[in-house]
Amino acid sequence: MKPPTHSEIAIIGGGITGLATAYFLRRQGRDPIVLEKSLRLGGAIGTERVEGFLIEQGPNSILETTPVLQELIQGLGLPDQVVYAGERAKKRYIVRGGKLRPLPMSPPAFIASRLFSVHAKLRLLKEPFIPPAPPDADESLADFVRRRLGEEFLDYAINPFVAGVYAGRPEYLSVRSAFPKLHQLEQRYGSLIRGAILGAKERRRRAETEKTRARLLSFREGLGTLIDALAAHLGSAVTTGAEVQAVEAGESGYRIRYVVGGEQRQLTCAALVVTIPAHAYEKFPLPGKKRLAEALSRIDHPPVAVVFFGYRRAPESVPLDGFGMLLPEKENRRILGTLWNSTIFPQRAPAGGVALTTFVGGTRQPEYALLPEDRLIQMVQEELQDLMKIHAPPDVVRVVQWEKAIPQYEIGHQRILAEVEAHEAEHPGLYIAGNFRGGISVADCIRNAKELSQKVEKFLQPSRVSNATVLTYPRDA
Repeated sequence: MKPPTHSEIAIIGGGITGLATAYFLRRQGRDPIVLEKSLRLGGAIGTERVEGFLIEQGPNSILETTPVLQELIQGLGLPDQVVYAGERAKKRYIVRGGKLRPLPMSPPAFIASRLFSVHAKLRLLKEPFIPPAPPDADESLADFVRRRLGEEFLDYAINPFVAGVYAGRPEYLSVRSAFPKLHQLEQRYGSLIRGAILGAKERRRRAETEKTRARLLSFREGLGTLIDALAAHLGSAVTTGAEVQAVEAGESGYRIRYVVGGEQRQLTCAALVVTIPAHAYEKFPLPGKKRLAEALSRIDHPPVAVVFFGYRRAPESVPLDGFGMLLPEKENRRILGTLWNSTIFPQRAPAGGVALTTFVGGTRQPEYALLPEDRLIQMVQEELQDLMKIHAPPDVVRVVQWEKAIPQYEIGHQRILAEVEAHEAEHPGLYIAGNFRGGISVADCIRNAKELSQKVEKFLQPSRVSNATVLTYPRDA
């Protein structure tokens, strides 16, 4: 079967954003084509089963914060594959003074907690009376938290949380860009505490769930299930191993020249959606991209190593009765945190076994993420021995090193996004998406994919483009 030479919509990039966008466009009656450079789909999402252990190479779960997620799951016929985190996973630990302290999840627990000093608890009483920052200020998350909640809350709540979500540091992240809801709470209500109380009604009206209350889900065979289902749904509309060599803008759309297995191909389209990572634009042949690529190159992607340990029999350790542990920077440890996978979800380890995933590097310690595998494994073993009292060697080990991992929404991120918007305005029918825009989580990417599909549909609405349409270009070379 000859590959198509024209499509209404071409999507470059077969990660979760590209695949979900294609899915939602199909639901709207469109026939997008997806081109992926790699031989596998899913981007950072990847799951494997090794000797009875389920290993996630990137994200381990999805927070159910948007109804669009369930829309996708239902549409793909996956409800019976969904698994939710158990009750024990609600308990999370922060290391302080070398010991695991439970993170308080309610006002009474906060008052009784040994994680924070009496001074830190009393400091929170000032929060409702602190005036908001100017609405256009691009303040770091560290400055924001220090100003509103105090230094200790920054050190032992926000710093480890940011390490767990972004593998970043609050001193660099922009509160407006990385945590827009915090910024909005302050601006609208003048206080985070007042906003948390009064904003609950608005979230219910929008059918959104606060992240601290959202349910955590995955699938029986991991997040790779979602990628496999999207790939199956899209079928021959997806081409892997497709290396784009040129993109040309014409009077009626775009022409893409690409290579698959040494074969030269081309595809014309009325609308083009690009979902490659921000750091990939430097070498991607997008027309008129100089300012765009320069702007996107300013987004930092620190390296992160994912180190999985599987134990066929539960080793002696601290009680594994929670989601896992996070390490504040002040503790001067060599890891960011560890997920207790076999506590969070069922069937992550053989019966009686334990599965743990440790994250290393990030903005805090990028040099550790790219250590040789043997040194990484030894380092993680030493840290888990000291912190979790695990002395037994793991039976199964898997190391995945991401040289460029999570995009950091740092100070100035809004200016970068302004360049993206300007480039789209100059090139009608071109849409730029990915986890550097609109949120880094899997749920964010899925929500953004649906919104993007609606924008593309609106662009094509005035005159639905026929597959027989001939597009014209300034040159035909």
